Amino acid sequence: MTDLERKIYRIIYNMSRFRKNPTMDDLKRKTGKDEAAIRTAVNNLVSRKELTWDKDKKEWSFK
Repeated sequence: MTDLERKIYRIIYNMSRFRKNPTMDDLKRKTGKDEAAIRTAVNNLVSRKELTWDKDKKEWSFK
């Protein structure tokens, strides 16, 4: 896991503990990266099954 992936994972995890899904603007502000880099990192986390999106509950699940 790269530093950016780890940072995004922690942001999503910590925000979801309070039942709030981070927006793209939240992730941009907290990481200082652009949208393309964030999307790539999230897709990498999802492909490695570190993160999964539950469509019914509309929330993230963690490994």
